[in-house]
Amino acid sequence: MALAVALLGGCGGGEGVARGATVSVYVAAPLCSGARRALSEAGGRAGEVEVRAVCLPAERVGERLALARVGANARRAGEDSTTVAYLQTADRAVTRFTNPILESAEIGWVESSSGQAAMARILHAISAADTSSLRDAVRESLDGA
Repeated sequence: MALAVALLGGCGGGEGVARGATVSVYVAAPLCSGARRALSEAGGRAGEVEVRAVCLPAERVGERLALARVGANARRAGEDSTTVAYLQTADRAVTRFTNPILESAEIGWVESSSGQAAMARILHAISAADTSSLRDAVRESLDGA
């Protein structure tokens, strides 16, 4: 993990990602099983990079939105230098609070109702990255789609 942290260079800068480095995709609770399925089908890799899904605590308690948890989830991803993407539900009440945090941390995100399809999209963006900053390349790929 320390190797990946050093190579990712915080908010996307640095020397690039070395072969065998591990990167993280933070995943909203309702999408976690599908995201893990897609990751498993890909052998836990995207190109030369190992990818781990970090499943987050649920943002809702029953029908009520837990705003503190919403913010904490997005900040957690932003504080992890191995983060390359954030997979969230297409819930406007949630994204209204998470997206500014993710933008500030320069993390790309996917809003989806399918964890499996969204993780496949993220894995493709990681595999296609050809720049020294994997976080930046993935964010640009996700923004462009």
